[in-house]
Amino acid sequence: MSVVSLLGVNVMNNPAKFTDSYEFEITFECLEHLEKDLEWKLTYVGSATSDQYDQELDSLLVGPIPVGVNKFNFEAAPPKTTRIPDADILGVTVVLLTCSYDGREFVRVGYYVNNEYESDELNAEPPARPIVEKIRRNVLADKPRVTRFAIKWDSEASAPAEFPPEQPEADIVADGDEYGAEEIDEEAEEEEAADAAPGKNGEGSATAAAVAADGDAEMGGVEGPGALAEEDEVSDEGSVDLEDESEDDLEEEVEGEEEAAEAGDDAMEVDDHTAADAQAGKEVMAH
Repeated sequence: MSVVSLLGVNVMNNPAKFTDSYEFEITFECLEHLEKDLEWKLTYVGSATSDQYDQELDSLLVGPIPVGVNKFNFEAAPPKTTRIPDADILGVTVVLLTCSYDGREFVRVGYYVNNEYESDELNAEPPARPIVEKIRRNVLADKPRVTRFAIKWDSEASAPAEFPPEQPEADIVADGDEYGAEEIDEEAEEEEAADAAPGKNGEGSATAAAVAADGDAEMGGVEGPGALAEEDEVSDEGSVDLEDESEDDLEEEVEGEEEAAEAGDDAMEVDDHTAADAQAGKEVMAH
């Protein structure tokens, strides 16, 4: 259980100019007395291709922390464009708001940020060298990505099973009052709905892992294209192509069938005579 729970983050100046400071109003709850301060950081992702362009915009130590609900404002300087490739200044990027205790990160909030020109003319034909003063940023504040990590706090009882642990990849299930809990619930419901969606023959839908491994994921119980092709080949071998047979062959087959039918009729007549003779013999013996 986390000693500190993030309850809410408000982006105060949004949208804003690219050169304006970032301002956040942060609300969190502390359940126990903490011996050390909380360290908050804001990081700007300068490029999606390499983390060497990431910038730590600012950091802030908050403490001593009283037990209960706390609120404070966090302001960070804008990123330095000299450390961002020109091709990555415009477009969509990410800012990360993180909080650590005693050097151990326990919560991370990621926001998408869209950078574009204020005028449609510049957006339609952007100059080769970006004009930073005319760029506007828009933080998608209503779609945060909240990740929580299990860490050791002050007492050994709060330590995870293995300490010091590597930061776990999976999120801890959020409390209903924690920031980002609604987004996590929505994602869980979507995953459950996808797993429960019936495919053919009552099987579930293919997983993303199967899609990545096979390219085209097949629904459970349905054979692939190769199997269908084999069935077609088997069917062709067992079929008869009437066009390839000559008329003489067909006539011979018809005559053979007629002769067999006449022979069957003669056999039936012989059987009838035999039955009549047997009946007559029985009557003679009776007299």
